[in-house]
Amino acid sequence: MIDYQYLIDYFEEFPFLVQLVWRISGVLFLAIVLLTIYLKAIRYKLRKKENEHVTFKKEYEALLVEYLYAESEDEQVSTEQQSIILKLKNHLPIKYKRKMIISVLYNLMNEVSGEMAESIKTLYYKTGLIDYALKRLKNKNWYVIAKGIGELRRFKIEEAHGAVIKFIKHPKNEVRKETQLYLVNLFRFEGLSFLDDLETPLSEWAQLQLLEVLQKFDDQQICDIKPWLKSNNNTVVLFALKLAQIYNQFEVKDILIDLLSHKEKEIRICVIEVLTNMYGIEAKEILKTNFNELSIEEQLSFFGLLENLVVPSDEPFIEKHIFHKNFEIQLLALKILKTINIDKFMGLDKLPSNKEVPEMFNLVNNV
Repeated sequence: MIDYQYLIDYFEEFPFLVQLVWRISGVLFLAIVLLTIYLKAIRYKLRKKENEHVTFKKEYEALLVEYLYAESEDEQVSTEQQSIILKLKNHLPIKYKRKMIISVLYNLMNEVSGEMAESIKTLYYKTGLIDYALKRLKNKNWYVIAKGIGELRRFKIEEAHGAVIKFIKHPKNEVRKETQLYLVNLFRFEGLSFLDDLETPLSEWAQLQLLEVLQKFDDQQICDIKPWLKSNNNTVVLFALKLAQIYNQFEVKDILIDLLSHKEKEIRICVIEVLTNMYGIEAKEILKTNFNELSIEEQLSFFGLLENLVVPSDEPFIEKHIFHKNFEIQLLALKILKTINIDKFMGLDKLPSNKEVPEMFNLVNNV
């Protein structure tokens, strides 16, 4: 006790600042010790949880494989399968276990097809997992709704169409995108009916995703895209133009020609590309006739495509635009001329020096 009192007295003799430094050092040391213990406890807890997850995952995988191979010949749920369903149901109220079951189910569904895929879908119903997904659609948070729709899409739950279609005009783009992907994944071209009265923009990324989904299915009949080509929503028109080109919709030719006078430049440029690729010489002649009415961007787009469709009879048109005011068009005209008439192209080198062509001639000639 004397020694302890001596230390206190000795400490109190120090100047105030020294005492303050020691007190702060003591508090920091204590904090470090406590934090170290806390971090070790967290690491132990996380490691334990990870081990539990691995154990549960293996258990669920084994149960699901067992479920698939326990199917009765009359296609009814067997006693063994019913027992597995009850086991899984008992784990569903625990969120992380439910997420793990869904993850294992989905991974398994990607590895099988036919009757086994249908068995997994049946299990999704029987366990009541579908009820959790549908419950998400009633949530106030948009990201929860999007996850719910995404899950219904992955498990191909067509019966949820009525509940999902309500979100096609949701204010959040992420929810609209999930709804669109659900419709197209499950109903293919019929699922594109939302384009009929779509008012919000269909982003370039969303268009690519929808096209990627559609192109997975070979044996399908494309629907009538004419109403979409006439849509007031420019992004819908652009998407319809992509469909026209990919699926060779030759019957929309008249609408495409009308779209050459569309008020949106991006659409006009896209139409030029579609027309030239689909109708070749015929479309090329139409565009050549109206060439002077096109914007510089459209003219440039046409010349870029003309490179692949040029024939000897195009020579007068090409030669006429060697002196075009746009440098890139001049360059393309020279490249095309070199392709169809090398002699005339070589003769350009003899033009008077006050012309602009010789400089570009050397550029093209060295390519």
